Amino acid sequence: MAELLLLLLLLLLLLSISIRYSAANTDTFIFAGCSPSKYDAGSAYAQNVNSLLSSLADAASSSAYAKLTSSSANGLFQCRGDVSAPDCASCVRSAVSQLPPICPSAAAATIQLDACMMRYGNDSFLGKQDTNLLYKKCGPIPNNGYNADLIGMRDDALGSLVASGGTGGTYRNGAAGSVQAAAQCAGDISARDCSDCVSSAVGQVKAVCGFAASGEVYLGKCFAKYYSSGFSSSPSTPSSSSSSSSTYNPPSSRPNNSGDESGKTVAIIIGLMAGIALLIIFLSFVRRNGNNEGKS
Repeated sequence: MAELLLLLLLLLLLLSISIRYSAANTDTFIFAGCSPSKYDAGSAYAQNVNSLLSSLADAASSSAYAKLTSSSANGLFQCRGDVSAPDCASCVRSAVSQLPPICPSAAAATIQLDACMMRYGNDSFLGKQDTNLLYKKCGPIPNNGYNADLIGMRDDALGSLVASGGTGGTYRNGAAGSVQAAAQCAGDISARDCSDCVSSAVGQVKAVCGFAASGEVYLGKCFAKYYSSGFSSSPSTPSSSSSSSSTYNPPSSRPNNSGDESGKTVAIIIGLMAGIALLIIFLSFVRRNGNNEGKS
């Protein structure tokens, strides 16, 4: 009995660690942008911003997208379309906690995490198209440089994102061979503006990432990304850069994708360990039952 209880405790510990790593991946920082203009601490606008961010965090408990306005500030958040409701709420709460230290007293700011984005400001950005490039990241290039098969699959996968259409906030995904692709617009723009934004993002990710095996771009109101597997690549590390928009200073970025990938690997390993522990518990239970039946 003591052995069984020990294994159960081990299983619960492994599962809790796995869940923690999984949640941490959704909160991974990608970039942030801060306006040069500041607000005074204790001012009416500061109170409006704090109230707005708190309301956005509350709204995330029941929705994957929301836009809110106060007397002088506008704000929105949106979670990636393939993210679960609990992970969405967790990501938005993390964005609310991360944004003020990154952009202290900024009159307008945006933050992009792996699973969600958030933006607020005293300008009328809600409902307006914005295809300015905020952030780009390109993966390694295959060892042989240009790979016709890879580029063909990439173009087909990205092309399906443009063809799929959908409303403003619709999450789009596509695949061709070993290449996966995804795109999504902010929910405050029209279906037509969304299609135009995705088309622009697809064109830009192909242009800036060239022959790379993976790439992603974030524009003002949408993102597009692709990833391929099965191609050996050079040891060069993925590069990232950004450009400024008319609203924000050049977004700041932290090199974090390697940590994100390692976190996923750790979560997979821990999940496997939890599965093995569960199997051991089951076999132990069967063995004990067999021994008890033999004695009877």
